[in-house]
Amino acid sequence: AFGYWELLLILLVVLLLFGAKKLPELARSLGKASKEFKAGADEVKREIEDAASSVEDES
Repeated sequence: AFGYWELLLILLVVLLLFGAKKLPELARSLGKASKEFKAGADEVKREIEDAASSVEDES
């Protein structure tokens, strides 16, 4: 969704806001948050599929 220049601009703004020393810590935090979000989304998807299959079994 983002082009090369947009990503470069975002990286530059983040670097200016947080500084080079905090950038690795910020990247780790974003990675952990992304992983947790994906796990939560997978769990919701699994619950929806289970509910749909139980409704099909009842009919």
